[in-house]
Amino acid sequence: MANLSLGTILLVLFAVSLAGCSLGWLNFIYFISLGYGLAIALQAVSDAVMFHGGMTLPGGIICLLLFLYGVRLFSFLLVRQLKSASYNKAVMTGVSSSPRRPFRVSLMIWISCAMLYLAQASPAAFRLERIASGAVASDVSAWIGIALMIAGLCLESAADAQKSAAKKKNPHRFVDTGLYRIVRCPNYLGELVFWTGCFVTMFGIGARAIEWVIALVGYMGIAYVMFSGTRRLEIKQNSSYGDNPEYREYVKKTPILLPLVPLYSLEKHYWLKG
Repeated sequence: MANLSLGTILLVLFAVSLAGCSLGWLNFIYFISLGYGLAIALQAVSDAVMFHGGMTLPGGIICLLLFLYGVRLFSFLLVRQLKSASYNKAVMTGVSSSPRRPFRVSLMIWISCAMLYLAQASPAAFRLERIASGAVASDVSAWIGIALMIAGLCLESAADAQKSAAKKKNPHRFVDTGLYRIVRCPNYLGELVFWTGCFVTMFGIGARAIEWVIALVGYMGIAYVMFSGTRRLEIKQNSSYGDNPEYREYVKKTPILLPLVPLYSLEKHYWLKG
């Protein structure tokens, strides 16, 4: 598949990303939840199909990790929606009861989400395309990126499992055990580590300027989404547990997102919308 142009590759990945995000037409929240996971998984499959002829071991692992990321996220969110009454009440009901959005707004969100998800996962496609075209690419950056992707996937999976277990034991208490002793949002930290790894895989491949721009937009975009999501969660938790002295002490001593970084609150960072 070495004859595929960069434009063709991007169009294919944009099309499958749109297909994944199309779940949002069933429920608006799916644009950024189920559709997100499906879009990443479909891009991973598309990468593997487009470049299967010249696939290297690092390239194959990167595609596999992106696929596992997408499937895990999709499955986790689907199971939570089907089994968690509190999730449906707090999120799904809130979305359903909100004012009906104009078609053009939903269309814009659909396209914007698909473009962001494409940009996030683009380093994998760029690496595979450069190798398929005969360019010499460093495997060092690929293996470093793979290590970070595995670490991020394990971190967010463990954090989600620990939170689910803690909430089953005591649904009315904030979670401050396990990974939540290190940072207050270890699942979001796992996301950042995973996508940092994906971005790192692009180093050492002789990427074009436009490829760096696309990949950087994707990386900065997901970083912004994670920080704004962290702020949104902090506001929600402050509302729910702000009167609890244990929670206030926990918040004072535990960084909100980045370990060893003395950043304990994002609530007043109003530029983090979303």
